[in-house]
Amino acid sequence: ASHTYKFDVKMTCGGCSGAVTRALKKAETDGLGIDTYNVSLEKQEVVVKGTIPYDTLLERIKKTGKEVGSPVPRCCRR
Repeated sequence: ASHTYKFDVKMTCGGCSGAVTRALKKAETDGLGIDTYNVSLEKQEVVVKGTIPYDTLLERIKKTGKEVGSPVPRCCRR
């Protein structure tokens, strides 16, 4: 099943958002189950839709060295 994940990611410049975008693009081309993604420097958020496991996605974003908040998937928040 497809999920929508939303992360608050601390990004201070275009280079930061570019690093996150590249990480997501690589995960997408690696066939990890990303359908769409949006990286917003303005909102400091990353929204990803797909079948990628949450832990895999979080690991990919954290590998960019950016601080990630809201580690709970939107589908699981109460």
